Amino acid sequence: MHSARRADTIAVIGAGEMGAAVGHRMLSKGARVLTTLKGRSAASAERVRLAGIEVVDDDDAIALEAGFLLSIVPPGQAIAVAQRFHGPLARAAKKPVFVECNAISPATMRRIADALESSGCKLVDAGIIGGPPRTDRPDEAPRFYASGQHAHLMSDLGKFGLDVQIVDGPIGAASALKMSYAGLTKGLIAIGAAMVAGARRAGLSVALRAELERSQPELLRMLRARVPAMFPKAYRWVAEMEQIGEFLGSTEDGAAIYEGIARLYEQIATEWEKAGESSASFTAITALDGPST
Repeated sequence: MHSARRADTIAVIGAGEMGAAVGHRMLSKGARVLTTLKGRSAASAERVRLAGIEVVDDDDAIALEAGFLLSIVPPGQAIAVAQRFHGPLARAAKKPVFVECNAISPATMRRIADALESSGCKLVDAGIIGGPPRTDRPDEAPRFYASGQHAHLMSDLGKFGLDVQIVDGPIGAASALKMSYAGLTKGLIAIGAAMVAGARRAGLSVALRAELERSQPELLRMLRARVPAMFPKAYRWVAEMEQIGEFLGSTEDGAAIYEGIARLYEQIATEWEKAGESSASFTAITALDGPST
């Protein structure tokens, strides 16, 4: 046990692209960073190895040694992580601050708060906006928007290279901001993918590209850059779109739009897994890269 270093020990639960990169950034700034590989894939283990993060496959040890515990997992796993750590947090004499960093609705965030309440830990609602931190851009980082009674505690992580912005609001406010932002950015990407594919099926890819170049050049640049980059990540966005639908609440308020987008990303993910860059959807998008004539 490293009790003398507890304030500078951060546990990152989730060894995906974001979690591993965030962990590496904090490690490079002097933090001791822990994670667990229980139930994780070989790819996750390799990301952790390359990031230099310390593996501790004992949840009680993590809860005892960490000053902060950051949950950075796909949104569909967020509640399970909170439930998994309830016991270790309840048993820990000195409890870490549990920071819920996932792309979830305010309602899901409140369910997590309810699940952790009896553990006695302090809870922060945090929404991450931006891509994983990159080693070649050490001064850039995604922004962690934090809300809730204990949000100010997360400011301490600024010394470890995280960009933390406090949102004036209760648990659920930061999640609502994340839902609003992701609904715009990833929603626009989905609309672009669907309409470009529709134009291709109608034999109008060249005509659509020419008109976008004429009247919407900024939109065309966005589509060319962001839609192809979405394909290998589409599987991760399905549950996030469902969470945005829950955030909006009713069909009249737009929830059905995001249920439809979730199904679109689900189909894209299935097609990508089978065919990769030879998939019809990917081919439809890359048609935007050719000349107009």
